[in-house]
Amino acid sequence: MNEEMCIKPIAHIYNDYTEKFGIPRQSGIIGDVESKIIFTPEYRDFNAVRGLEGYSHIWLIWGFSENGRQTGEWSPTVRPPRLGGNTRMGVFSTRSPFRPNSLGLSSVCLTGIETEGKEAPVLTVTGADIKNGTPVYDIKPYITYCDCHPEACSGFAEQVKDYRLQPVISQELMEKIPVSKRAAVTGILAQDPRPGYQQDENRIYGFRFADMNIQFAVEGDRIIVKAVIV
Repeated sequence: MNEEMCIKPIAHIYNDYTEKFGIPRQSGIIGDVESKIIFTPEYRDFNAVRGLEGYSHIWLIWGFSENGRQTGEWSPTVRPPRLGGNTRMGVFSTRSPFRPNSLGLSSVCLTGIETEGKEAPVLTVTGADIKNGTPVYDIKPYITYCDCHPEACSGFAEQVKDYRLQPVISQELMEKIPVSKRAAVTGILAQDPRPGYQQDENRIYGFRFADMNIQFAVEGDRIIVKAVIV
C-alpha cells in the first residue's frame, strides 16, 4: 500500500502579515487581525461550506510554504524562540515550522462567510498566525465537546505563556498607524516579534505589517517604537 500522499491547496489566506517577523507564534493570540480565506476555483463551491455558518471557530491545516526547507528535510530537535532560541527540544513537542511535513494547524474564529462576488464563498476569520498568501490544505470545524480540553497540560510552553512586553508608542507615531490597525500593532509588539536568539537592547528591529514598517527597540520589559514608515 502506498502511504505517501500528494496534497494541493484548497484555498489561500490573505491578511496584513506580509512577512514572517511580527506574525504571532500561536493562533488566537492576536484577535484584531482579520484574514480572508479564498478558495481556489476547483473548490469554490457553496455546497462545500454548507452548515459551516453554525460554527464559531474552525481548524485550518496549512503549509509552511516559506520555511526555506525542502519536503523531507528535517531535524529531530529545534530551538523554540520563547526559550531564547538556544535550548533544543524535540520537533514533535513544538509547533516549529521546520517539520518532516511542513504542515501547520491553527484554530481561528470564523466571523463571516461572504456570499456575494466572483470569489464567493469567502471565509472571514480572526486570530490567524499565518502569513499573507499561505496555502490552506483543509478546513474543519472546531467542536467544543471534543476539541476543548481545559484540564490539558501545556508542557514547557506553560512557563512562557504569560510573557509580554509593554509597548511604548508616542502620540506622533501612533497617528501614523490607521485607527483600525492600532490594536493589532500593539498586540504584535507585546508578543515581542524579535527572533528568539536576538536580545540586543542596542539594536533597532523592524517588521512589516500591512503597508507599514514598524521599527522598535527593547529596553527591559518595554518595547519602544522608534519609527513608523509608511
